[in-house]
Amino acid sequence: MTLSSMTGFGRVEGHHGTVAWVYEVRSVNGRSLDLKTRVPSGYDYVERAARDLVKHRFQRGQVSLTLSVQTTEVQTGYSVNHAVLNQYLEVGQGLMQAGQATMPSLDGLLSLRGVIEAASAETDTDVAALEAPLLADLGAVLEHLKTARQDEGRALYDLLTQHLSAMTDAVDRAEALAAQQTEVIRERFTRRLNELLPDADLQERILQEAAVMAVKADVREELDRLRTHIASAHTLLSDSQSQGRKLDFLSQEFMREANTLCSKAAFSDLTKVGLELKSVIDQFREQVQNVE
Repeated sequence: MTLSSMTGFGRVEGHHGTVAWVYEVRSVNGRSLDLKTRVPSGYDYVERAARDLVKHRFQRGQVSLTLSVQTTEVQTGYSVNHAVLNQYLEVGQGLMQAGQATMPSLDGLLSLRGVIEAASAETDTDVAALEAPLLADLGAVLEHLKTARQDEGRALYDLLTQHLSAMTDAVDRAEALAAQQTEVIRERFTRRLNELLPDADLQERILQEAAVMAVKADVREELDRLRTHIASAHTLLSDSQSQGRKLDFLSQEFMREANTLCSKAAFSDLTKVGLELKSVIDQFREQVQNVE
C-alpha cells in the first residue's frame, strides 16, 4: 500500500552556536503542487532549496513552509555609561551649588537609570557556517511531512477500501433484484391494460410491450461497468504513483452508473439499493479529495 494523503504537518528545531531556528511545514489539499514560504531576510537560499526538495517529494497539495531564526546574545558583564553619568553629575553639581542638594553617594549614582549597562559579546554569525545545518533540517522537516502524509494515506486506504467493499455488496444485491425486473414490468403492464381494456384479448400485445420495456430497463450493463470501475479503483489504490485525479474521475463514473441504475429501476427495492450505492459513492468521492 503506497497511498499518500495531501494533508500533514512537520516541525524541526535546530541551532548552531548562538543561532537557533524552527522549521514548520504543513500541507492541505490542492489540485496541483504549490509551495508558499516565509523565511527571514538573508535566508533566500532556504526558499530556493525548498522548491527543489518539495518538487522531488510531493506531486500535489498546497505546502506552507515557515522558518523562524533567533540569535541569542551572550552576556559578558556590566559597564558604566560615562556619557549618561556625566549628565547626572552636571545636573547634581548645579543643584549643590544652589544649595538644593547634597553630595550623592556612589551607590545612588550607580542606581540611576542608564548608568549601568549589560555588556554583550560581539557575535558575528558566520552565515556560511549556518547554511549546511539549516539545509539539513530543511530536508528533515520535509521528511517529517512526507511521513505524516503517508500515515494519513494508510488511514485513507483502509477507509476507501471499506467504501469499495460496500459498493460491491450493493452491486451484488442490485444484480439479484435486477433479475426480477422483467416479471415486475410484465405484471405492471398487464394490470394496467386490463384496467383500461378489461374485455380485450391482449396477451400477445402485452408480451411484446413488456419485452420492449424490459430491454429499456435492463441494468446489467450498468452493473458490469460498476464492477469494472471497482476493480480499477482497487488497482489505483495500490499504485505507487499519485492517483488522486484518476480516483476522482472514477468516482464521477461511479455516480453516472448509479444514477442510470436508479432511473431504470422498475420497483422500490432496486431503487433503494441504488440510493444506498449513491450514498457510498458520495462518501468515497469526499475522501478521494484528500488523496495525492
